[in-house]
Amino acid sequence: MITVVDYGMGNLRSVAKALEKVGLQVKVSSDPEDIKNAEGIVVPGVGAFGDAMHNLRRLDLLDPVLESIKEGKPYLGICLGLQILFEYGYEFGEHEGLGVLRGKVIRFENKEGFKVPHMGWNQVWIKQKEGLFSGIKNGKYFYFVHSFYAVPSDSCDTASTTDYSVEFCSAVQKENIWAVQFHPEKSQKAGLKILQNFKNFVKDGI
Repeated sequence: MITVVDYGMGNLRSVAKALEKVGLQVKVSSDPEDIKNAEGIVVPGVGAFGDAMHNLRRLDLLDPVLESIKEGKPYLGICLGLQILFEYGYEFGEHEGLGVLRGKVIRFENKEGFKVPHMGWNQVWIKQKEGLFSGIKNGKYFYFVHSFYAVPSDSCDTASTTDYSVEFCSAVQKENIWAVQFHPEKSQKAGLKILQNFKNFVKDGI
């Protein structure tokens, strides 16, 4: 069973349906015990970095999520679920994240010809070909909606990049942690392939 962590941020049901479509058993839950007992966890979400961390603490989900990661359970972060992996986010001030990856999350600068938020289809340039992007061609298009992006301190954590006014990290992969800035549940066949790869990751173990 995969637990999609419900911490009050975003439409979790569309993520759950996409995971079910690739054959995973899924439970959407805000119960800490469901996170502890899951084979893997998925943390999606849209909204502000600080609000996400506040909600995880308020619902007593912060420690179960961190413990799951430390135990080596497969983790898939989507959009905000990628951003909170890092040490700090700078949206309406400075906020501490989970700190399981070194780095920060910053806002796109306002540049002529580039609207913020970055919204719509964009290409992903793969840096790590195995695992998260296994079987996916370089330059595939995925669907994005975000105003902030991660800047990893360790370049080896970056699984893909995307160009939008700057070249930014659009996915990370490190040990049992997989996370994407785009929305695989909105990215048609390529997005489902990402989720299929996660299913294989869960079933094969690490």
